[in-house]
Amino acid sequence: MSSLASRREFLRCLAAGAGGLIVLPLAGSGCRGGAGLRDAAAWAEVPGILERIRPPRFPDRDVLVTDFGAVPGGTEPATDAFRRAVAACHDAGGGRVVVPPGDFLTGPIHLRSNVNLHLAEGATLRFSTNPEDYLPPVYTRWEGVELMNYSPLIYARGQENVAVTGAGTLDGQADEQHWWPWKGQARYGWTEGSPEQGPARDRLFRMAEDGVPVAERVFGTGDYLRPSFIEFYDCRNVLIEGVTIVRSPMWLVHPTLCTNVTVRGVTARSHGPNNDGCNPESCTDVLIEDCFFDTGDDCIALKSGRNADGRRVGRPIENVVIRRCTMRDGHGGIVIGSEMSGGARRIFAEACHLDSPNLDRVLRIKTNSVRGGFVEDVYLRDITAGQVADAVIRINFLYEEGDAGPHDPVVRNIDVRRLTSGQSTYALYLIGYPDAPIRDVYLADCRFDGVARDSVVEHVEGLVLDEVFINGERVERLAPTT
Repeated sequence: MSSLASRREFLRCLAAGAGGLIVLPLAGSGCRGGAGLRDAAAWAEVPGILERIRPPRFPDRDVLVTDFGAVPGGTEPATDAFRRAVAACHDAGGGRVVVPPGDFLTGPIHLRSNVNLHLAEGATLRFSTNPEDYLPPVYTRWEGVELMNYSPLIYARGQENVAVTGAGTLDGQADEQHWWPWKGQARYGWTEGSPEQGPARDRLFRMAEDGVPVAERVFGTGDYLRPSFIEFYDCRNVLIEGVTIVRSPMWLVHPTLCTNVTVRGVTARSHGPNNDGCNPESCTDVLIEDCFFDTGDDCIALKSGRNADGRRVGRPIENVVIRRCTMRDGHGGIVIGSEMSGGARRIFAEACHLDSPNLDRVLRIKTNSVRGGFVEDVYLRDITAGQVADAVIRINFLYEEGDAGPHDPVVRNIDVRRLTSGQSTYALYLIGYPDAPIRDVYLADCRFDGVARDSVVEHVEGLVLDEVFINGERVERLAPTT
């Protein structure tokens, strides 16, 4: 069955009353069978996506960074040694730049095609906390807007076959004295009168709305816009595997405008501001599997650019498979937005476990009419959650600016199967717009236990509950909140 045909079958089976009344299809109605066909047709796309996601292969060549002057001990900068080692490996046709056991201090590392930065077990890369080491500025994205800014700690742009692998540790050394105070919040070390990112952030966003060319959006010293940790920009065939990432200035893993991305077996443990674990942005064909997230912000957040800049670039995040990940602290586990103006589609997540009193949500979609964009064809199955602080599923059109722009977001075709949770404030928290409702949300075989408050449902059309239980009671219908 084609995806269009399966969608029509699903819509034919929906039973929604006036004003978005939510109705549970009765057994034997035929609707569950139609929705099952729709679910099967959607997940049948996953093998094709995975067939295209092939980690890069590298020549059997090791280049030791210590052969180029890197000295263990963590006190003598090895930035030049890494630059020379990467160049030598690339020029020889590719291979691994190997960091042996020990502590090494470095500034930014820029990878080139066919180079795998490999950290041996027992190796730790500690990155400089001097912002001047990350200049001159490079072409990057900051909160979904393109600019010239501090280099990410590990960076590549326009390369093919690049990787960061191994059992070692990447330590950004960010803390309440370095990088984090720039957020402008006292809990991260900022004090009244100290510099912070607010003025530069506002200026950057104005530039984007005014259409200022990216080459003229130059930021750096005195602007306090923190860099991401790992950012591969406009690259093909990307692998990030095995490493542990701690104390990041900002987003931890940030592939942007990339195709064929694998993030596998990564431990992301960092509790600073905007310390999202993995943020693929405007990427196509992405696999995130067997990772552990314990973060200060969203665990996995799928993005596609912010506001006018996201619409200008016009690249969605699409064909994403998330599986067998474990999530502890964070604002959300599986998140789309809020920088999603380029759209998001064909998102699949399965067999993940989430549990923490400091994890707010399982599935979160955050947007507004300033962002615009679309989110469609999101499929979750076999997700287990212990405790979350807020809602198990939260879709909110009133994020940040709220309904303050002309670009109504489109969120439709969200399908969740066999999700269980043990404790939360809400089961569902869904808020659309009267003239742009959330559409076609289907939940089947889900159990939400330990729920403290009634679900919030505002401006939702086609929300169907099929064998859904809240606090042990089967829910057949929910009236709209407003």
